[in-house]
Amino acid sequence: MSKRGASPPPGGALVKRARSSPEPATNQIVISSSNDERQQALIRTVKRTSSLEAPIISLSGAHGAEILSCRFDPTGQNIAACSADRSVSLWRTYAPNTNYGQLASLHKAPILDLQWSLCAPLLYTVSADHALSVSDLTTGQRVRRLRAHRGIINSLDRTMAGGAGVELVVTGSDDGTVRVWEGGDEGPKTPVSVFEIGCPVTAVCWSADGQNIYAGALDNEIHVLDLRKNEQVYSLMGHTDTPTSLSLSPNGNYLLSPSFSSQTIIHDVRPFSPSPARVHRTLMGAPAGFENTLLRGAWSKDDGGRRVAVGGADRTVCIWDVESGKVLYKLPGHKGTVTAVDFHPKEPIILTGSKDATMLVGEIEPSITV
Repeated sequence: MSKRGASPPPGGALVKRARSSPEPATNQIVISSSNDERQQALIRTVKRTSSLEAPIISLSGAHGAEILSCRFDPTGQNIAACSADRSVSLWRTYAPNTNYGQLASLHKAPILDLQWSLCAPLLYTVSADHALSVSDLTTGQRVRRLRAHRGIINSLDRTMAGGAGVELVVTGSDDGTVRVWEGGDEGPKTPVSVFEIGCPVTAVCWSADGQNIYAGALDNEIHVLDLRKNEQVYSLMGHTDTPTSLSLSPNGNYLLSPSFSSQTIIHDVRPFSPSPARVHRTLMGAPAGFENTLLRGAWSKDDGGRRVAVGGADRTVCIWDVESGKVLYKLPGHKGTVTAVDFHPKEPIILTGSKDATMLVGEIEPSITV
């Protein structure tokens, strides 16, 4: 007969068996300001949701003035930012997050917007010096400069012309015109098309098929321009103040437009909209402030456009759920107005630029468990 095993010790100590399967990578954070380990009782485990080195990374030191636009490249591996100090900085998205390039001689005035080329290692920039510049990112040199407008250029966007394999760039300016240019490092110095809006244009954006241009202007309207007919076909109404930026959803059906009134509208731009006013959602929560800054919004891409984000004068980024219209997050971290926002093309990562001359790259929703 075998002996019975020893009785459990008095007090009922519970011994937890270790798991045989490996745990996912986590970061443990002890929430306590005391040096006494006995008081450090609350431990949070942050499960990582991206390939970033840390949940939030600060990119600073490259600019001496406010950042006016910042964007991921189409692969998500690189970041470009432009500033009122007339320079463009280039960064690695992932560790070691180096500032590997600084383009300081592209323009003679603040650079207001930039876009990565869709088909070549080129960067398009527009400035208050009325010029559109094209830079080769393999050499860091400007390869093309166009005297594009007679006034400050506030915005640009690019698209691939259907079937032709030609990249087209659209620019909007204070001179009241929207102009379309042939992209690339070579091309004519004259625009492909010119649209007269009649008042300063603050934002431009291509439609998904590259046939229409959306142009927000000082008259509080978003003008829809047909490139084939070379004329305006209709307007998107609803704003009570000037739209500050335009961003198209990943599926091409909706258009995001923040404004100086602190009201952000998602417009339905499908050919046949169920709403006569074409207003899909009206969002509140990102204050525009009194500085009349052109705040740039963006759509999430890793989930097909279920979320939108706009920075605000309250130094936070507001992220909404598109279907419900509810605020999901108010992300802090900056010391000035958040001027620009962009989403990573493949992962739940958000990029923000601010008037404090810094950028933050962070996971949108690290799952935190206690």
